[in-house]
Amino acid sequence: MSENTELREQVRARYAQAATAVTRGTRNADLLAEETPAGSCCTSTPAVEEADSGSCCAPTERSFGAGLYDEATAAGLPLEAIEASLGCGNPTAVAELHEGERVLDLGSGGGIDVLLSARRVGPTGFAYGVDMTDEMLALAEKNKTEAGAENVEFLKGTIEDVPLPDGSVDVVISNCVINLSTDKPAVLAEMFRVLTPGGRIGVSDVVAEDRLTPEQRAERGSYVGCIAGALSKTEYLDGLAKGGFADASVEFTHEAADGMHAAIVRATKPAN
Repeated sequence: MSENTELREQVRARYAQAATAVTRGTRNADLLAEETPAGSCCTSTPAVEEADSGSCCAPTERSFGAGLYDEATAAGLPLEAIEASLGCGNPTAVAELHEGERVLDLGSGGGIDVLLSARRVGPTGFAYGVDMTDEMLALAEKNKTEAGAENVEFLKGTIEDVPLPDGSVDVVISNCVINLSTDKPAVLAEMFRVLTPGGRIGVSDVVAEDRLTPEQRAERGSYVGCIAGALSKTEYLDGLAKGGFADASVEFTHEAADGMHAAIVRATKPAN
């Protein structure tokens, strides 16, 4: 098994664990409490691998997971969609969604951001979610049914090979998932491909300060814990530019570890 394949399987196993735990009644705060300080600052599930306990900040409800969605935003959503929230931001707010838009969430998990997107774009819009984990997809389908969301579809696939045609969505969102990919150029290329001309991305992700080398990022936490695999700010901006995006920006919001930040990433696909 190659290193990239092994990392992907570790990610799959981690999110399968989280989905199963939520289905059995585990609350988001308990998922956060179970996380070891070095294991993850954004996914909040039991650590797959251990590192130096001082290398990553301890996650908190306020900074990660369900605590990022205020009561008004989360009102009316299925409880398990909220409890399964494992991200580091609120991409539906970042993307400023509008009525009638078509939205794609990369790594949609239990479906919270897809359901919020569907609510924002209304009955004339549509929200897709793509995830590679069967357990998360099953949980998302359950939450979709409970929410009575008709303008939603969850698809099985990877974020490096999205099962949608070219130019099929107006907005791509993602919540602390791109850093988990072992082929980020492929992810950025897929985002560009599925966007209609003039479309945009609004992503929450963990991003490193430019001063940190890949080795220093790895010292601060595991790959499957959203730390070691994070791009630097310049790497993100360069990758978006090489992928054809314009007006790219990366804005740090709060610290996930020393020199590592939850961030808002925006860019547009040129209209011509």
